[in-house]
Amino acid sequence: MNIENIEAFVYVIHCGSFNKAAEALYLSQPSVTARIQSLERELDCRLFDRQGKQVQITEEGRRFLPYAQQLLLTYQKGKLHVNRKKSVPEEIRIGCTVSVSNYIIPELLPRLKLAFPNTHYKFVTGRTDEIVGKVLGREVDIGFVRGVNHPSLDSVKFYEDPITLYVYEKHPFIGAERLAVEQIARQPLVFFECGALDWLRIHRLFEHLDRPPNILIQTDNSEMAKKLVVREAGISFLPELCAKQEVAEGKLIPIRIPETEGISLQTNVIAHLGDHASFISEIIDIGKQLNTLNLLNRRNRA
Repeated sequence: MNIENIEAFVYVIHCGSFNKAAEALYLSQPSVTARIQSLERELDCRLFDRQGKQVQITEEGRRFLPYAQQLLLTYQKGKLHVNRKKSVPEEIRIGCTVSVSNYIIPELLPRLKLAFPNTHYKFVTGRTDEIVGKVLGREVDIGFVRGVNHPSLDSVKFYEDPITLYVYEKHPFIGAERLAVEQIARQPLVFFECGALDWLRIHRLFEHLDRPPNILIQTDNSEMAKKLVVREAGISFLPELCAKQEVAEGKLIPIRIPETEGISLQTNVIAHLGDHASFISEIIDIGKQLNTLNLLNRRNRA
């Protein structure tokens, strides 16, 4: 059984459509369709009912799902342990934004050390434009930045971090079947603003209202915003990785609303054209694995 077919099956369920699954897997929509069809032939059953652009999982698909998730997790963990690379630099200088250093590097670095056990790492932090400048000036070898393109740089999508509304324990929004944007706007809001274009889409949620949202606190520091929500100063739209630990501990509760579906912060890996190709390839592979593991964890929590 082809593991890529199983991966496509799990992603279609989580993303809700073949198109969105294709984007998450860096594939074309026909490629995802072909993988699902191949898996259906192997299992001799239909996994989805297709109605126009909408897809619904069949009863057979529901029964197969937990086994598919376990197979995929086992494969990803096994790949991390056996994947090793040779002929790599003794030291890699990496530039990254503060949020990447706080939430992505701690998950990435142990996996990189499995692949490159003899490599040493030097990290510097800064804003996206500062990191781009350091890569261009060869002050660092690789940069982790918000989505950027530059004619002198390779820029590859590494991670998509969904933006979600978070509330504190016992907040009245918990358990609500459907929330209107007007209800959210009336709540005390701790507004985290990182300057990325995707945050404009959060602002646009409130554009049609007669009154502006009740933004009590505005900050460019996600740690500050998160801790203020935990202490019940308000509620906030935050990147998922930022809140991961507090969600696991039950201190923050994600509130899914349709208006924020598909809004995420994109992190790219950049380097000079052709430089450190094997190292970047490993980073991208790990990024896919992290996306898969976090996707499955989100689904298991749902």
